[in-house]
Amino acid sequence: MITTEPETDPFDAHRRLLFATAYRMLGTVSDAEDIVQDAWLTWNKADRSEVRNPRAYLVRTVTNLSLNRLTSARATREEYVGPWLPEPLLTSPDVAQDRELAESVSTAMLVVLETLSPVERAVFVLREVFGFSHAEIAGFLDREEPAVRQISSRARKHVAARRPRFDTDTAQRERVTERFLAACAGGDINAVLEMLAPDVTAWSDGGGKVTAARRPLYGPDHVARWLFGVLAKPANAGAVITPVVINGELGVLAELGGSPIAALTYDLENGLLRNLRIQVNPDKLAGVRR
Repeated sequence: MITTEPETDPFDAHRRLLFATAYRMLGTVSDAEDIVQDAWLTWNKADRSEVRNPRAYLVRTVTNLSLNRLTSARATREEYVGPWLPEPLLTSPDVAQDRELAESVSTAMLVVLETLSPVERAVFVLREVFGFSHAEIAGFLDREEPAVRQISSRARKHVAARRPRFDTDTAQRERVTERFLAACAGGDINAVLEMLAPDVTAWSDGGGKVTAARRPLYGPDHVARWLFGVLAKPANAGAVITPVVINGELGVLAELGGSPIAALTYDLENGLLRNLRIQVNPDKLAGVRR
C-alpha cells in the first residue's frame, strides 16, 4: 500500500510570513493576530481553483487588511494618552544574529515606520523587508508599477533619513545590559548615570492604564531618577527583571508573579544607552508573555 503525506495547507505554510507582515505594518501583536485570523477566514471562503499563487494571494489579503486597520488606528492614536510605542515581541536569539532581520523588527525601526503614510509603510515593508518586486506590490495594492516605484523610493529615503545608526555588537550589548541590571538591582543611581548618553531620551507608554511619563524624558538625571522612582514603588516590589531578546535585540523584561509588567528596549551608542523605550501598558505586553 502506498501512503502519501497530507498536503500542507498554504495558509499554514505561510502563517509566519503573514504575521510578520502584519506586525511590521501595524506595530501591534494583537492587531497582527487579528489580521491573520481575518485572512484565514477570507482564505477559507476563497475558491482555491481560482488562486494560482497562494503566497501572493495571502500576502495581498494581509496587506490590504492591515492597510484598513492602520488607517483607522491613526485616528485612535491621535487621542492616545501619552507617548505611543509599538507592542514589544519576544524573538528568538538567532534573530538577533541576523542584523538585517533584527533591524527590520526592532522597536526603533517600528517607531520610524510610524512616520510613514499607510501606503508608504506597506510598500517599504513588502519591498525592503520581504523582497517582493515592485510589480508584485503593484498587484497587491491595485496600483501602477511606476507609481509603486515612486512610493518605494520616497519611503526608502524617508526611512534612511530617520533610521537609527547605533552599535550592533552583540557581546557589548550583553555586557552593557548586565551592568545596567546590576546597577538597578543595587540601587546604584551613579552607575546608571554613567551608562546613559548625554542626550538620552526615554519614552514610556502606559496608555492611560498605568502610571507612566506623559511626555518624553530628556537627559541622564531626569531619566535615571524616573527609573529609580518606578523601581521603588511598593507595587513593583518583588518584580523579577531579566535580560531577554525583544524585537531582535537584547532588552529587559520585568515580571511580577510570572506576568510581564514592563519591557525595555534601547539603542546603544559608543557603549552608552540612548533612546530608552519602556512599554508598561498592560494591554500591550501579550507579546512578551513567557
